[in-house]
Amino acid sequence: MAGGANLTPSVRWALACLSLSILMPSLDTSIANAGLPTLAHAFSASFQEAQWIVLAYLLAITTLIVSVGRLGDIIGRRQLLLVGICLFMAASLLCGVAPTISLLIAARAAQGLGAAVMMALTLPFVGETVPKTKTGIAMGLLGTMSAIGTTLGPSLGGVLIAAVGWRAIFLVNVPLGILNFLLARRYLPVDRRVPKTDRSGFDNVGALLLALTLSAYALAITVSRGSFGPLNMALLLAAVLGFGLFVLAETRAASPLIRLTLFCKPALSASLTMSALVATVMMATLVVGPFYLSRALGLDAALVGLVLSVGPLVAALTGVPAGRTVDRFGAQRVTIVGLIAMAAGSFVLSTIPAGFGIAGYVAPIAVITAGYALFQVANNTAVMTSIRPDQRGLFSAMLSLSRNLGLITGSSVMGAVFTFASATIDTTTARPSAAGTGTRVTFAVATILIVVALAIAVGTYRRALRNRASRVISSLS
Repeated sequence: MAGGANLTPSVRWALACLSLSILMPSLDTSIANAGLPTLAHAFSASFQEAQWIVLAYLLAITTLIVSVGRLGDIIGRRQLLLVGICLFMAASLLCGVAPTISLLIAARAAQGLGAAVMMALTLPFVGETVPKTKTGIAMGLLGTMSAIGTTLGPSLGGVLIAAVGWRAIFLVNVPLGILNFLLARRYLPVDRRVPKTDRSGFDNVGALLLALTLSAYALAITVSRGSFGPLNMALLLAAVLGFGLFVLAETRAASPLIRLTLFCKPALSASLTMSALVATVMMATLVVGPFYLSRALGLDAALVGLVLSVGPLVAALTGVPAGRTVDRFGAQRVTIVGLIAMAAGSFVLSTIPAGFGIAGYVAPIAVITAGYALFQVANNTAVMTSIRPDQRGLFSAMLSLSRNLGLITGSSVMGAVFTFASATIDTTTARPSAAGTGTRVTFAVATILIVVALAIAVGTYRRALRNRASRVISSLS
């Protein structure tokens, strides 16, 4: 790891373990997408049925990640992470040998639970294994591994399917999981023993209500994509009702899943809100980009894929340098710089004509992605260094949840904005001028969202400066 020359070998091996714990779930978020046509053909299933292979995995992560993060804080993170790795491996093996699509979908849901454990508990270990002065670099490394996993998924999936068959895209997790388990067991710090009388209980009612609420919201956004009918409205109303019941349950629980008073801390609430807004914008680059490149610029499929790989490649290359920047200049300053870069890139895409060609798209996308890398590392570092150790699992999970909700929302909302602005029912056949207009309007909306996040970041930074000045004055008086 860059900048890791002064880290002990055990710390570097621990970081290798944490990198795998981020890489594997990220890889499986995207690797199955490449195999959907093949899977639909192999099981004689419709494409809508095959989509549940991806959706079941994402739903399991989204609905359960907060609960497993809190559970790790209660029973011990190392113990639960080892269980999560084993579950992920076993579910991957079951996916690879599944004889029916129903069993494959069920195995993918179990795999999503294992992924939720790994994603929720990886960031908290940074505070326990890495010196505080190197926290930003470690967060940057994990961000890089996440970007590599997401980027590598479709291409690796295509290669494995062509060379071995579709089962290989799931079975590849087994050797990776064995290595990850051995590293975690050897190098991650052992859980501190806490007397049972000092342990808070697990909020079963709150966990169930939150899972149902998030499921209803995610399904309301994803089912019947392209339209918003009675089913979507019913699911959205169920999500609103579930959220109200969850808040009521948390106010009455002896050991709530999420202490609502935590949201009274402006910095933490701001971090979660900004994370959701930024993820919504990043999803726009994935949803709108292919249509702009193929319809407005007239690129073929191979060239579209090559251009789309620029963004994730920039994220992978800038992760560790972003972490080094956070360690040097501070998380809040770098958060603001990252959001300014994202706003600038989004604004350029909202105004640039299609005549600028590929360069006119790639340059602002690179700026957006580099800004996102800065923001993500800085925001994660700010949260994980500002909370008590016994809350790190919960807040790591909430950061992941806010990001997932932003991605789910962005996929639907930004797609709807593009469709509306392009005035085309079928976006795959949109005229070049319509695709260009739709892209510009979508990124105009994205610019507004980033400006809102930037205003939140600036307000948080000013509040922190005032509090720091007040403490200095108090110490002198």
